[in-house]
Amino acid sequence: MAFNAEERPSQPITKFESMLKTDDVYFFDAEDFEDIIHHYLNNGKISLAKKAIKIGLQQHPGSTELKLLQIEVFVFENNLDDAEKMLDQLQQLDAHNEEIYIQRANIYSKKDDHTTAINLLEKALDLTDDGLDIHSLLGMEYLFMDDFEMAKKNFMKCVEFDNEDYSSLYNVIYCFEFLEDFDGAIVYLNDYLENRPYCEVAWHQLGKQYIAKNMHKEALSAFDFAIISDDTFIGAYFEKGKVLEKLGMYNEAIENYETTIAIEDPTSHAYLRIGKCHEKLGNMDMAKYYFYHTVHEDPLLDKGWLAITNFYYKIEDFEKAAYYINKAINIDGENALYWKKSGKINTALKNYDEADFAFKQAVDLGNYELETWILWADVVQKNKEVEAAIQILKQGREFHPEETAILLKLSGAYSLLSEIPKATKYITKAKFLNADSLKNFQAKYPGFSNTDWMENIIELYKKASK
Repeated sequence: MAFNAEERPSQPITKFESMLKTDDVYFFDAEDFEDIIHHYLNNGKISLAKKAIKIGLQQHPGSTELKLLQIEVFVFENNLDDAEKMLDQLQQLDAHNEEIYIQRANIYSKKDDHTTAINLLEKALDLTDDGLDIHSLLGMEYLFMDDFEMAKKNFMKCVEFDNEDYSSLYNVIYCFEFLEDFDGAIVYLNDYLENRPYCEVAWHQLGKQYIAKNMHKEALSAFDFAIISDDTFIGAYFEKGKVLEKLGMYNEAIENYETTIAIEDPTSHAYLRIGKCHEKLGNMDMAKYYFYHTVHEDPLLDKGWLAITNFYYKIEDFEKAAYYINKAINIDGENALYWKKSGKINTALKNYDEADFAFKQAVDLGNYELETWILWADVVQKNKEVEAAIQILKQGREFHPEETAILLKLSGAYSLLSEIPKATKYITKAKFLNADSLKNFQAKYPGFSNTDWMENIIELYKKASK
């Protein structure tokens, strides 16, 4: 291959890629190779980065920076032994290079030894005047250790270094939120906005903190300022819409959701929220229109399928509700909410075998809600399988041991089997109720609509209370 040592590319990346397509080899300064390699690493083009490192080290075998980039790739690809050997060699030559400690920290982080990684990063911090990247890495290590206070402090340092470092700003707020220190986040963001009053990101985050504290008026103001700072900021319009929804201002909420659609391509979440608003306003045709758009835009969004299913369920068109929940299940058969809704719909259609299967699927997939156990037991009981209903209720009681609803249901089931001592045992456990209040469960749980056994347990309760 011809080595053209004198040609100096004015555009290193373009020239480097041109070189790869020919038999020519161009000479690059070590700094040019660093820029080329960083470009490929930042764009996820690892194979090209490795080629640049290889050629770079051939031309500049003594370059510490290129060797450190080689180590970075080793760490990325989990070649940790090779990385450590190379770091040992470099440390003998340059013991005060902070990047050596940073790469060692990355290795220990990969090994889940975050304490050692932090110690190494602290050493690196002592060796540099520019600690921005190191504080960011420290923040991440503390996050791995669930030490949100220390993580927050380090990310705050990053924001102090660069008040446009939004990634670190988000991480600061994340730490505040995890610590449930919403007041602290509000103070921090207001201080930040003193210096950067037109930062839409900070206003947006401030609005979310006010939402967490149910300070809806303040949240609306914050989102308005975010929009003033950037009138194309979709997140602010969307969050403002959600607040307006909570306040019952559905038409105003719709306007904000529609703005997000006008600014960028429509999203399923925007369609869903608009549909919900129209539903609340009683505009049922419009609600249906937007629910259809929701599932068309994103067929994998469970909330969309549940919304259109619930729409038909509420208007008691159970056949259509069944059709849409089955479509949802065909897309995602591992979704417990789909199966629970299927159980409810099939119960309404009196398809008790299908409802029994659906509730079992919901439980097998991790839905252990009280209502699920009650509805499932009721379906099985309607199928005249009272003993099976008792087993379901006992299983549900493992998750809800003190729930009166399960105790009442068990008492009723045993009364249907004429096992009065067992029926009395369960009703006695719930004897803090009065006889009239037992009837309240009929309204709360559809499974308590069976008047035969309901009357039985009321009589049992009266006897047990004497």
